[in-house]
Amino acid sequence: MNDDLSEVVRMLTDVVGEDFLTDVAIGPDTAFGDALVLESIEFAALAARVRDHGADLPALIAGLDLDQLLNLTVGDVADHVAGTRTATGAAR
Repeated sequence: MNDDLSEVVRMLTDVVGEDFLTDVAIGPDTAFGDALVLESIEFAALAARVRDHGADLPALIAGLDLDQLLNLTVGDVADHVAGTRTATGAAR
């Protein structure tokens, strides 16, 4: 698992708790709309943690069409975090 993906998984664990995630194998292809059915408050908490890493999750979501939104994956979020860091030149 790459560092960005591991970081997003850690963020998810912080948001929903380890107990929830023991029932779900999380990888880059894990979809938010399928395996990770988050409550809106949990998704907002995840967005805040992503923002703390310099990425804008609402901006990512705003650029998606309905099919892309329904199929958004943990890997997509990790790629967004990595892309934002690369674009800004920020270090981990």
